[in-house]
Amino acid sequence: MATRRVLVSWIGYADFRALAATLPEDRQAEVLRGLNPPTPLVGEAGPLRTLLDAERFDEVHLLTGHTGPRNRLYAEWVGGGPTLHAVAVNDPTDYAEIFQLVDSRLAAIVRVPREAGVELCVHLSPGTPTMAAVWLLLGKSKYQPVTFYQTHGGRAWVTTVPFDLVVDYVPQVLRDADARLQSLAAELPQDVQGFREIAGESAGIRLAVGRARRAARRDVSVLILGESGTGKELFARAIHEAGPRREGAFVAINCAALSRELLESELFGHRKGAFTGADRDRDGAFAAADGGTLFLDEIGECDPAMQAKLLRVLQPPDGSPCRRVFSRVGDSRPLTSDVRIVAATNRDLLESVTRHEFREDLYYRLAVVTLKLPPLRERRGDVAMIAGRLLDRINREFARQEPGFRPKRLSASALGFVRRHAWPGNVRQLYNTLVQAAVMTDGDLIDRRDLDDAVAEIPGRPPQDLMELPLGEGFSLDRLLEDIRRHYLQRALTEAAGVQRRAAELLGYRNYQTLAAQLDRLGIKKDKH
Repeated sequence: MATRRVLVSWIGYADFRALAATLPEDRQAEVLRGLNPPTPLVGEAGPLRTLLDAERFDEVHLLTGHTGPRNRLYAEWVGGGPTLHAVAVNDPTDYAEIFQLVDSRLAAIVRVPREAGVELCVHLSPGTPTMAAVWLLLGKSKYQPVTFYQTHGGRAWVTTVPFDLVVDYVPQVLRDADARLQSLAAELPQDVQGFREIAGESAGIRLAVGRARRAARRDVSVLILGESGTGKELFARAIHEAGPRREGAFVAINCAALSRELLESELFGHRKGAFTGADRDRDGAFAAADGGTLFLDEIGECDPAMQAKLLRVLQPPDGSPCRRVFSRVGDSRPLTSDVRIVAATNRDLLESVTRHEFREDLYYRLAVVTLKLPPLRERRGDVAMIAGRLLDRINREFARQEPGFRPKRLSASALGFVRRHAWPGNVRQLYNTLVQAAVMTDGDLIDRRDLDDAVAEIPGRPPQDLMELPLGEGFSLDRLLEDIRRHYLQRALTEAAGVQRRAAELLGYRNYQTLAAQLDRLGIKKDKH
């Protein structure tokens, strides 16, 4: 297959000045207006024409932030049949602005992953130093490989840039210890683009957001680890929204919810007649997520056969990190898509690898970057904020369903319960508890007893990790100790069938009179003596 060479470049001041030198004096002014210096470049062809005179390109794309007829005049003069891309440049030294402009134009000119037989060439010389730096950053990462050209003194040459961001630096950056993320952890999740739905201010959640934010910028696979209910899909969506694929689709598949046959069809699609019930052709998740992100939840539940199929699809055939080649069920014709993979599991996949339950090669294909989400018991200072966010969501949903609904709020004692409870089911359990309490509470105020009743555990049961309760914010050591005492007194009476003498023995009291005094002081009902 013949190689199609595509050149992309800015039109710089020197290029317009070289054009002006070929024009009559009465026409030079309109070309030189606003240039620095506003004088013709006599005796030189300028960077772009020097390159086009020396090299052959099948397509020439010229970016320009200039206005007026000089762009058309230059395109006619320089030759090569260029395509002009007029862009609005407010500040040619603003990296963020130039990066966005160049990235969007390159994406329109060449696809990612690139079609076979296309050589992308970039001319570094025209434009500002900021523009040259952005060419290098994009050319050495998202759009590589790129052939870079420079021109000077009437000569044009291919310039060698002796580094590779993806191979030499990104793996090291992404695998650095969390201590390297302290600067990112200084920002709250709600201040970071894409992560505003994530509530919390604890160090654990800030580090998780900082790590996810860094990974989101690159087309690398991410494996999210965490207990059930810690918000793994929320983080997967945030990674998608914070990255360059945010305009593409986000497709989520729960690998544990489907049989292997159905999962294969959901992922890859199927041809009509491939199996019973396949009455039409159907695209799968890899096709639907083309240009975006595919989230594979509960990836640890895939059986060995599905693991082998996923491994083949996740192996890039040409080095492009997100190019996927697959076939629909019942079809041998290969299809391709450009999909970034984010996977999640609550299992210890490395332990599964050692037990030969999960393929080691698939694990390392998925875990280019790993992200571990902390459970609620490790971020107790965030629980009240999370509960507030969840209750706001519940109030909005109930108000939509029930006109005249009066929103619920948490009392001080309810907030204390929320902070102290262990929440072994994490955010999911907290949400379900708040929903139940909001449904069952008659008034506007949700009290501690409402939450206590909603938690499917022994009423008044103390949190599991008593050594890590947050101090301040209404914490009382005396009240905590009383709660613990009350809990064990009630438990002893229950296990002793209300016989105080036996309950005293279970508690280690020397006589039942001590127990009786405690029951009286705490107002605990005594059924038997």
